[in-house]
Amino acid sequence: MKRVGFIGVGIMGKSMVRNLMKAGYELHIYARKKEKVEDVVSEGAVFHESIGDCVKGCGAVITIVGFPADVEEVYFEEGNILDSAGKGAYLIDMTTTSPMLAEKLYEEGAKRGLHVLDAPVTGGDTGAKAGTLSILAGGDREDYEACMPLFEAMGSNINYQGRAGCGQHAKLANQIMIAGTLSGVCEALSYAKAKGLDLDAVLRSVSAGAAGSRQLDLFAPKILSGDYEPGFFIKHFVKDMRLALTEANRSGLFLEVLSLVLSNYEQLESEGYGDLGTQALIKYYESEKEE
Repeated sequence: MKRVGFIGVGIMGKSMVRNLMKAGYELHIYARKKEKVEDVVSEGAVFHESIGDCVKGCGAVITIVGFPADVEEVYFEEGNILDSAGKGAYLIDMTTTSPMLAEKLYEEGAKRGLHVLDAPVTGGDTGAKAGTLSILAGGDREDYEACMPLFEAMGSNINYQGRAGCGQHAKLANQIMIAGTLSGVCEALSYAKAKGLDLDAVLRSVSAGAAGSRQLDLFAPKILSGDYEPGFFIKHFVKDMRLALTEANRSGLFLEVLSLVLSNYEQLESEGYGDLGTQALIKYYESEKEE
């Protein structure tokens, strides 16, 4: 499994490719625009002009693309992964996507003698760079165990969630938690600012207590400095929250906080902020005050 195909060499994928190469894997990559991956090519990754060429002969193929439609394209379109991967290859989709799509991909792969895992990640660009991603895997346990060396090259918190689709369900639970927590951070900062408090002093006071969180530590300083560079795009978070809401509805759950936070982010996306980082949620509260 030393030859690995990798499709989706973006903010997260580029660092994951680097960490796999550091672990001794031979990386074969595909990207729509070669100029965007010239850096990792110069570091040893082999670029291919097509998805089919990229995955041929690879013991494992990893994908981390943007949206469910992208997953459909790279796996199911003629000449792409399912058509081109060799029998017995491991296909690992690390995109956050629909659990139903993950199940479909598993079933189609099994028909062709392929081992399919859904293994979305959390930890953002910082976790990808450091090789400390959390990896939430669904599929057959023996396939998960066979891919552990690959996972260990990219992450440090690696857990088996259950059958196909369960990795995606676990990731959506993660996104639901982030939605509530990050909105709480933005509301608290908006309140403290409105009351004339020293925001740095407030952060020092609350970050080590019961209100502390990873979202607070990562994003409150960025919010205070006006840094909205994306570690994770708003447009992708909107996609994840919509997936979570769809799945919640299928189970008869009404998740009010998730629904509200999604609507806030959808407003920001409609105003042209989709390519900013998730911490730009604070702009929703700033615009509300202006009105």
